[in-house]
Amino acid sequence: MNPLFVPPINPQQIVSPSRQIYAAMGEENIRRMIHDFYTELEKSSIRELFPEDMKVSAEKSAAFFIGLLGGPPLYQQRYGNPMMRARHLPFAINRAARDEWLRCFERVLEHAPERYNFPSQHLAGFRKFLDGFSLWMMNTE
Repeated sequence: MNPLFVPPINPQQIVSPSRQIYAAMGEENIRRMIHDFYTELEKSSIRELFPEDMKVSAEKSAAFFIGLLGGPPLYQQRYGNPMMRARHLPFAINRAARDEWLRCFERVLEHAPERYNFPSQHLAGFRKFLDGFSLWMMNTE
């Protein structure tokens, strides 16, 4: 068995996105954005990393992002402490998988201000968060 890959990032240095995003978008727009992201993932080269029914994964992810972006802590209320790296360890996430995940999110973010009322002034900070977060999820070289 290969040793666990630890990415070259300190997770405590990953800056969370602005919690003002929720105030601008609201819960429903965040849900729609994440569901659209999962639609992109369904068509992606990393599809096999996800369960056959993506709806449950999309809902869990939406709950996580709603809390992260300033809404109620739905993920914690339903599933406990996020511990995202630990929850992703069963899946081999290498650089290529991480890059594909980011590309899928980027396709959704491209029109996020118009489609989901995502505040454009917070897009750069959100992208920076996704970059660091996805790097921390890598567990395979």
